[in-house]
Amino acid sequence: MENFTNEIIDINQLPKFEEVTFTNLHPKYIRVVLINVAIIIGILILVPVLISVFKPELFSGRVWLVLGAFIPIISLLIIVFSYIGFQKKGFAFRKHDVLFRHGIIAVNTVVIPYNRVQHVALHEGLVSRFFGLAKIEIFTAGGSSSDIEIPGIEKEQAENIKHLLMGKIQKQL
Repeated sequence: MENFTNEIIDINQLPKFEEVTFTNLHPKYIRVVLINVAIIIGILILVPVLISVFKPELFSGRVWLVLGAFIPIISLLIIVFSYIGFQKKGFAFRKHDVLFRHGIIAVNTVVIPYNRVQHVALHEGLVSRFFGLAKIEIFTAGGSSSDIEIPGIEKEQAENIKHLLMGKIQKQL
């Protein structure tokens, strides 16, 4: 314990993740996002219609007026925020860590050092698979869900990323 020191770190010398050039998600991924949004909007429209068929007494002219104004506004907001969210997402791989940027109003950047990565998974959703895209999930210690999910990557590139990360994990062992 005699040699213990607790030096001050010059924060100006720390690597700056803000200067990293992020890779955008594949352009085809916006189609996946918009198809998923269309499904959500379809449900928003279908539910009141089905309720009105089975329980017509619940829906007066006033309710239809409110729904007629509410659903298009909500649909437009969902589309706009989904598109902005797509544009803001990005990822980067550096020598010692992986970075993922996401968010609409508040942009978040998650930085995970490779020595914390315990598991990497590759997933293809039904719609994503149709466009040849996949999602990489990166897990660290102490969590039951993934710490980073990077969607909208070409399947071949996603497999290469998975092999890169698995190689980094093996070097740590």
